[in-house]
Amino acid sequence: MTRIMVVGGGLLGMLTARELAVGNNQVTLIERGEMARESSWAGGGIISPLYPWRYPDSITSLASWSQRIYPELCDALGHSTGIDPEYTPSGFLLIAPNETGRAKQWADLYGKKLDLITREDFYSLEPALAAAPENAIWMPDVAHVRNPRLARALVADIQQLGVTLLTGKPVTGLSLSREKVSGVETADATIEADAVVVCTGAWTGQLLNKFLPTPEIHPVRGQMLLFRAKPGIISRIVLEKNRYVIPRRDGRILFGSTIEEVGFEKETTEAALKELYTIATERFPVLKRYPVEKQWAGLRPASPGGIPYITAHPELAGLYINAGHYRNGVVLGPASARLMADIVTGSSPILPAEPYTLDAIRG
Repeated sequence: MTRIMVVGGGLLGMLTARELAVGNNQVTLIERGEMARESSWAGGGIISPLYPWRYPDSITSLASWSQRIYPELCDALGHSTGIDPEYTPSGFLLIAPNETGRAKQWADLYGKKLDLITREDFYSLEPALAAAPENAIWMPDVAHVRNPRLARALVADIQQLGVTLLTGKPVTGLSLSREKVSGVETADATIEADAVVVCTGAWTGQLLNKFLPTPEIHPVRGQMLLFRAKPGIISRIVLEKNRYVIPRRDGRILFGSTIEEVGFEKETTEAALKELYTIATERFPVLKRYPVEKQWAGLRPASPGGIPYITAHPELAGLYINAGHYRNGVVLGPASARLMADIVTGSSPILPAEPYTLDAIRG
């Protein structure tokens, strides 16, 4: 049985550990803090890239694979753990006035359900918006999940599958033996493994900066607001100018998010609170009736072109990387995890792996 160490306890790390454990490997997952408390917990959980036609084929391929299995995955997690990830196919309204032709071409090419709609159509789908555009884009099949619940379900599920969890243990480096990774180093121990899969999000470049080539990943802060509202006041995901609203089943409304190049600063700011609140309540005046329950920030793992690294390290045997998903970790996660497991185990890959290597062209 192969001993595999997964470094990083976010959604990517847990999904990867799950795929490897199902394959009858001895899997340990090590996390420096609490499970899934970074970008996995902080995001919105939309099961689609924002403006999906703007992305290269490599992103569409991963997203499409994940979208096909998400209902089954969430159903399986709910049954195995009793925790419902709240997969909700609410549909996706996108306001992109100059991109309707490009969006329709993309949808026709990839067989996606996408309709060009009028202002009247928009109001019939989402009457809460203050000023609907003359034309918009409607993707009825797009769903969202409540990512904190998805994360809790995955924690319970992978433990049932026999994955060993080590939390509160920062990995300080990799252990090497004869030009091969032989485990990880922590402050108080060396933990041996036959293979190490690094799923550490925005911190991946820091962990691997001694090993060339190094993935180009850096943090981009995003801040979000949560309104404590009532079910039914907003019913669709709506996106305009990179700001989106997401309605949860219990009535809570997420609104986000900012895009801030501030390094590893994860603190929330009063300026972002005012900006997001102003935009949210101008677009959806009904939100003025409800309090902001919470504001939070997360650090997205940005990579060139937003294309993740899902690959074996070309110079160091036993080292694998699954990181750099930027704003799309939730939607790309299941496919990325399966592809990573295929690469680690030498199985036939679900998708061509070349676009996700360290030396792939990323634009």
